[in-house]
Amino acid sequence: MKRIFVYVVLVLVLGAGAAGLFYFEAGSDTSDSADVADASTDSSGDGEDATEEGTPDDEGDDEDDDGETAVPVNVVDASVGAVSTYITATSNLVPEDEVTVIAEVEGRVTELNVEEGDRVEAGQLLATLLQDDEKIAYETAKVRAANARMAYERAQRMNREEPHSLIAQEDYDRIAMDHRVAQQEVAEAKWRLERAEIRAPFAGRLTWRNTTLGQHIVPGNELFRVTKFDPLVSRIYLPEADVLALNAGREVGITLKADANVRFRGRIQMISPVVDTTTGTVKVTVEAIDPPSVVRPGGFVIIDIVRETRERTLVLPREAVIRELKSAHVFVAKDDVAEKRSVEVGLEENQRLEILSGLDEGESVVVAGQGSLKDGSRIKILELDESAQASNAEDRNQPAPRG
Repeated sequence: MKRIFVYVVLVLVLGAGAAGLFYFEAGSDTSDSADVADASTDSSGDGEDATEEGTPDDEGDDEDDDGETAVPVNVVDASVGAVSTYITATSNLVPEDEVTVIAEVEGRVTELNVEEGDRVEAGQLLATLLQDDEKIAYETAKVRAANARMAYERAQRMNREEPHSLIAQEDYDRIAMDHRVAQQEVAEAKWRLERAEIRAPFAGRLTWRNTTLGQHIVPGNELFRVTKFDPLVSRIYLPEADVLALNAGREVGITLKADANVRFRGRIQMISPVVDTTTGTVKVTVEAIDPPSVVRPGGFVIIDIVRETRERTLVLPREAVIRELKSAHVFVAKDDVAEKRSVEVGLEENQRLEILSGLDEGESVVVAGQGSLKDGSRIKILELDESAQASNAEDRNQPAPRG
């Protein structure tokens, strides 16, 4: 029995030893495989490094060491200029002197001497009516006046030479009255004869004709319209508060609505002394000064009256300033880096803004491309051509056209 127990223990010991030897050999094989794999990986990595070092970086021009791409932008220099605010109104330019010529006597048009657009002088003959009846009436009146004058002169002589003549005072008074009536009839006949000739009331241009050759007209018919193109005026209506600081003679700017490039000067001719109780406005009459030839009476214009001007102040194009709810900022170009800068905005004049603080004269400010910028972004400044630079400089130094 003891011998059987010894044999069993010996078999178990030999089995355990064989199992341990198998496990040790399997672990060694796995480690060797891992070492081979690691060596393969290291070798592969070295090859890739060599490949990268040997390949030129073609896209490195717009990237920094961190791989950030530079944003292309346009910049302008902050400059000193004048900025104004305006009172703006729209109206029509109308002639101050314009007259419709009407017929004062009845007749048929026998002569028509002018056409629309013609320039006319004061007293120039525009048209003639048939004058036969007026001439007859005028000659008849002159004959009657001559007879009445002779009778009156004879009565005067009789009274002067024969104080006790038979001519009564009543007869003398009647003869004197007939003489005066005859003179009046001559004047009336002459007036009618002259009114058969239609003449221009003043120098100007014929802007409307409403009669034709051979037409029969009666008193009151509108025949022509004569317009004096100088001066042209515009009547605008402003709130009472805006008028308080205005005065007659003040210059204004006028822009033709049909073409914003047509700009010319004007002056305040008159300010009404009363306020319209219905609208609360005051009528201001503006006179155009030497308007271009393309400006016609009746043209629609925009009138700008300077309310306030700051002659030397820092200005920027409107597109350079990014506005938020209660703040504004710009991006300043600093050594190819965009620096976000808070600014305070003052007066505004169309496409130009006054910068009260946050910026110095001469600093380069981004005006295009800032939509994708943030503080510290890399930028690439694009050069403007000469014409664009000249245009930007002119826009910064002169008031922009209004319209």
